[in-house]
Amino acid sequence: MKIQLTRERVQGNALTGKIVLPFETPLTYETLENVEFLIPAGTYPLKMTWSPKFRKMMPEICDVPDREGIRIHLGTKPEHSEGCILVNNEALTNLKIFIEQFEKWNDNDELEIEIKELS
Repeated sequence: MKIQLTRERVQGNALTGKIVLPFETPLTYETLENVEFLIPAGTYPLKMTWSPKFRKMMPEICDVPDREGIRIHLGTKPEHSEGCILVNNEALTNLKIFIEQFEKWNDNDELEIEIKELS
């Protein structure tokens, strides 16, 4: 199963986009990235893992080439990110719920995030 992130436009050092969570009724949220630290477009495993920085379980985008600890977390400015995807509190809460439900019910399937390049 895939969560999709579509990059939309650059504004200074910020790249805005939308992330879609595939609930029964899909939920769409705004995203923000720092253009100086973008991870390459592609498809990556997405898991809940322990974040030493945040000291709690957080969504992690795994297997990013030459990078580790890439998270989806709260933030409102591109300076809040060095490669991470920033979302608002509602988006992060619903993403955590979705990942936890997915991991509970889909032992043999992998959750992925597909990041689409700026069009």
